[in-house]
Amino acid sequence: MFKNKSVLITGGTGSFGHKFVKEILTNHQPRRVVVFSRDELKQYEMEMLFKDNRMRFFIGDVRDKDRLNAAMNGIDFVVHAAALKQVPAAEYNPMECIKTNILGGQNVIDAAIQQNVDKVIALSTDKAANPINLYGATKLASDKLFVAANNLSGQGRTRFSVVRYGNVAGSRGSVIDVFNSIKASGNTIYPITDPRMTRFWITKKQGVDFVVNSFKRMQGGELFIPKIPSMNIVDLVHAMDESADTEVIGIRPGEKLHEIMCPEESSRQTIEFDDHYVIVPAIKFFDETLDYKKNMMGATGKDVEEGFEYNSQTNKHFLSVNELRELHKVAAE
Repeated sequence: MFKNKSVLITGGTGSFGHKFVKEILTNHQPRRVVVFSRDELKQYEMEMLFKDNRMRFFIGDVRDKDRLNAAMNGIDFVVHAAALKQVPAAEYNPMECIKTNILGGQNVIDAAIQQNVDKVIALSTDKAANPINLYGATKLASDKLFVAANNLSGQGRTRFSVVRYGNVAGSRGSVIDVFNSIKASGNTIYPITDPRMTRFWITKKQGVDFVVNSFKRMQGGELFIPKIPSMNIVDLVHAMDESADTEVIGIRPGEKLHEIMCPEESSRQTIEFDDHYVIVPAIKFFDETLDYKKNMMGATGKDVEEGFEYNSQTNKHFLSVNELRELHKVAAE
């Protein structure tokens, strides 16, 4: 799919961007890969790390539509990964989060349509399902924008879809980073918000592979959700440090005990495939012949039962301490 094509990733110097760029360059033979982000130092460090003449770097902000237009000239595929993601920071700086996650998302949409991009996938989060914090609310709004963008594109070339998944093991600023710092300091007491807390858990490689396959599956308008395991926060602590003790510090502003990826309220729009779910658009597009139960890779899905909910607490697959320990090794790679 990506052979001899041009691919752009916003927020491309982040953890996902590094893994995605490596995968595309190594296994998919693109003509060029464009990293669009704000930080010149991170771009320089990434350029020194990859040293590949197929790579291009654009300094820019998704808040700047003109710069996005310039960057997307001749681009075939876009991954929109740029976002303000820290839950407490968003609560204290709401308008900044709105400017990047919502207005910036619309700028990506407008530039992609104007530059006749083929396909766009926006990265979302489980916090966008039934959100209680501003970050989740902005990502829900962004998800809605990218789904509805297929109507803006109309009979044009550009198609938009969304990928939603949970916590990424080993991503920059993740709980693993925090726990690693504690362990390195020699401390054996780990702060946790609540011993009952659960989260969906995915590795960077799994996330990248799922996005790549979603490009292959998409018709436009789908919200793709992978079937992934859950973990308990206390189990994660013990996986990282067998001698650890925990200290309960309480839930942070805007934080949930458990996360949801497929809300019960969306069950009538949810289709189950072997390794993922798809939430189909609630609105009608110009092309009413789209059959979301059969994707572009030929796989066939089925409706879930009404009232179905994909919840990190009730998930059928929970990672054991030993499994978390193995995944921690993978995340460190």
